[in-house]
Order: sequence, then C-alpha cells, then structure tokens
Amino acid sequence: MMEFTKNLLMNKYNIREEVIKLADKALEDIKSEFDRYDAIREYNQLKVLNAFQEERISDSHFTNSTGYGYGDIGRDSLDKVYARIFKTESALVRPHFVNGTHAIGAALFGNLRTGDTMLSICGTPYDTLHNIIGISKEKNIGSLMEYGVKYKKIDLNINGEFDFQAIEKALKENENIKLVHIQRSTGYGWRKALTIEEIKNVIDFIKAIRKDVICFIDNCYGEFIDIKEPTEVGADLAAGSLIKNIGGGIAPTGGYVVGKEEYVTQASYRLTIPGIGGECGSTFGVMRALYQGLFLAPHVAIEALKGAVFCSRLMELAGFEVLPKFDDNRSDIIQAIKFNDKDKLIKFCKGIQKGSPIDSFVECEPWDMPGYEDQVIMAAGAFIQGASIELSADAPIREPFIAYLQGGLTFDHAKIGIMIALSNLYND
Repeated sequence: MMEFTKNLLMNKYNIREEVIKLADKALEDIKSEFDRYDAIREYNQLKVLNAFQEERISDSHFTNSTGYGYGDIGRDSLDKVYARIFKTESALVRPHFVNGTHAIGAALFGNLRTGDTMLSICGTPYDTLHNIIGISKEKNIGSLMEYGVKYKKIDLNINGEFDFQAIEKALKENENIKLVHIQRSTGYGWRKALTIEEIKNVIDFIKAIRKDVICFIDNCYGEFIDIKEPTEVGADLAAGSLIKNIGGGIAPTGGYVVGKEEYVTQASYRLTIPGIGGECGSTFGVMRALYQGLFLAPHVAIEALKGAVFCSRLMELAGFEVLPKFDDNRSDIIQAIKFNDKDKLIKFCKGIQKGSPIDSFVECEPWDMPGYEDQVIMAAGAFIQGASIELSADAPIREPFIAYLQGGLTFDHAKIGIMIALSNLYND
C-alpha cells in the first residue's frame, strides 16, 4: 500500500497499523484469484455487448412512456436483450418489481395452483420468502399456502450438498410437486453458494425422474459470477433483482424473470393481470439507466466479488471464521463472517456504514425490518436505497451472529470500507 494512502487511512479513518499490515498480506495472497475472475468478467462483458448489438439497441430505446405504456420499444427490447444473455425463450424486466423477492413471488404465484406442491431442495429459503410461502410466524395472509399450495423442504447435507436420495424419494412419492425451488446464494445460511455445475447436476437428476417439474432458480447475487447462468444448464425459470449484480449499480429499482415463455407469461400475469401481462406498464424514463446498468454489470459484479475475496482473507487473518474461504470457487458475491458475539457483529456493520459514501455519519442499529422474523442490522450507505451491489453488510440478530457482506461498485472502495469495519472492532 502506498505510503500516502496508508497515512490518510490511519489519520483520517483511525485504521490501525496492524490492520493495514493484515490488508497488505491479504492482497498478496489473493492476486492469483483476481486473474481468474478477470477472465470471467471479460467473457461476460463480451456476451452483454453482443446481446446489445444483436438487438440493435440505439438511443431511441431510452424511452419515457406514460400511462398504459403500450408499444414501449425500450421496455420490450430490454426483455429481448435479457433473453439473449440468459439464453431463454422469454424475459420480463420491469421497474415495477419493488425488489427481488417481488420478482420471485410473481414467478411462484404465477406458476403454482391449488393442490400443487413447491419443493425447496436447499433447506428453508431466504427469510423474505417465508411470508410468500406461508411459513413465517405471522398470519401469512395472501401466502401460497393460504391459496392451497403445499410446501415441502429438503435440507442440504452436512457438506452443503444436495440430498439426491431424498429428492428422488420426494419426486416419486408426491406427484403433486409442480416446482422445485433452488436458491443459488447462501441467503442467511452458513454454506457456500451453489455453483453452476452443482445446479446443472441436480436439474439433470430431477428431469431424469420428472420432466414435468419446473426447476426454478432464485438467482439473486449470482449474475455474471460465472460464464454461464442457471438457465443455460437446464433451469426452466429464474428471477432476481436489478439493484444487485445485474443492475450494475445504476438501475434505480426493478427485477427480472427469465425462462421458458409459458412460465414467464404466467409470472407477468401476476405482476399485472391475466390478458395484459408484460404488454402494459410505462417506464417513467428509467430505461437508459436499466440499459447502462446492465452493460456495466459484468465489470461491477466482479469488482464486488473481489471485495468479498479480500474480506474473506483479511478477516481470516484477523482470526475470524469465514465462508467461503478466499480461494474457494464462488457463485455469488456474498461473504459470511462468523463473530459468535452480538456486539462484534454490530460493530462490524457499523464500520461498513462509516466507510460508505452516503450516510457515513449515521449509526445503523438492529430493527424490526419488514419481511424478516428476527431483528436485522443493515449497513447500507448507498446511492440507491438497499442496493446490495453497493458495499453493504447485514445480519439477522441471532446466533451464531454472522455478518453477510456484499457489494462494492469498485474494489478500492470495498477494500477501504472493510478495513474501516475491521478497525471498528478494536476502536472504542
């Protein structure tokens, strides 16, 4: 680290010299990992560029429709660009999705009916889906279960791998299983994200038993981390958020659903209404941001991933248990750090907030966040509210007190923010 940078970090941000030494060591250790991720970034940038060119995108697509939004060429062409990138029959990309959970919910509600069973094969899904399914501690008004959709889960084994025997048994014994839910990222669990190869293997296994089952992927945090997406290896349907990887830190809101045309159409009927689906919906002048964010996304996603790799090595050198390790094969941008201590967890998150460009002067605190059963602390000093492609860290306040760090529009910012967070553990 350059001497003038070191001096500014120590004098302005009260970063301890031992933390700077650990950071220098971490940077040395992770150099070879960065070369691998740069190759992935370059390939995905080419893939996105090609999709733009094949759809002949021009500034006429940066539309500003109002009212019904009929014939919005920017909206309709962005769908086609996404379909090319994900190699799917259809795509639904809309600013009207308020978050990734909304997009996932539209996909699930659109394709499940009374008497159907949804089978989760990665254990209990991410916390915000509990209300959708109907398994939260609350009344679950309007949930899938209230509409007569049943739910079954199969946990991953002790090694974080699929339980193929249990999956086969469930599929053969329950003919009402309509959709298999696969969560690519760790969520609030202590496991590695599922690789594209693992996803392919389990989809091939499922389809060999039941071709009629919809294989659905919660793709949040995973876009552009590999050279392929789940829909390129057999997934029928996938969904995610535009304020994570694929929005490139520029998309102001929104989500997407991609997959087979019949399943995407069903999801569109839940976003709007049957008979209209994706044919309606003005775009309020955000199309340029959605296109530009997508174009930058391969680069930004890898910058965030590099931040996670650095965080993993730095925190491990500082004596904390981390998952994944810095040299593990990754499939999302999330880095988990186990603190086993509530106060340390909160201090770390507050340190990330201190290192943010926005609201750095604010102290984040645990609170009853909508959609979560436990109190949650969220450090998110972002240009776009809740954009976890920007440097952020959050955690449910429950044992063993694990922080989940993600994002960083640039690696330099991620590195600085993580160093501030580690120093905050030791500073009064």
